[in-house]
Amino acid sequence: MFTYSPIGTCSRQILFDVDQDNKMHNVRFIGGCSGNLQGIAKLVEGKDINEVEALLKGIKCKGATSCPDQLSRAVSAYKKQNGIE
Repeated sequence: MFTYSPIGTCSRQILFDVDQDNKMHNVRFIGGCSGNLQGIAKLVEGKDINEVEALLKGIKCKGATSCPDQLSRAVSAYKKQNGIE
């Protein structure tokens, strides 16, 4: 399970798994707006990490970022850590 600490959002932590085909699974947000974040987690379940990263990048909420944008950044961090282009 990959763990990411978001910056600038109500959520305090994002956790997810990535399978051998680069599909995202078991997305969980710790903190934040529970209903919205559960919805995001269900919508990205089984999706390719590159698709999730591109789809959610740059979404803004109250500030310069949002929980979806932070999930995009979490995917970027995962890819960097695992040497994925």
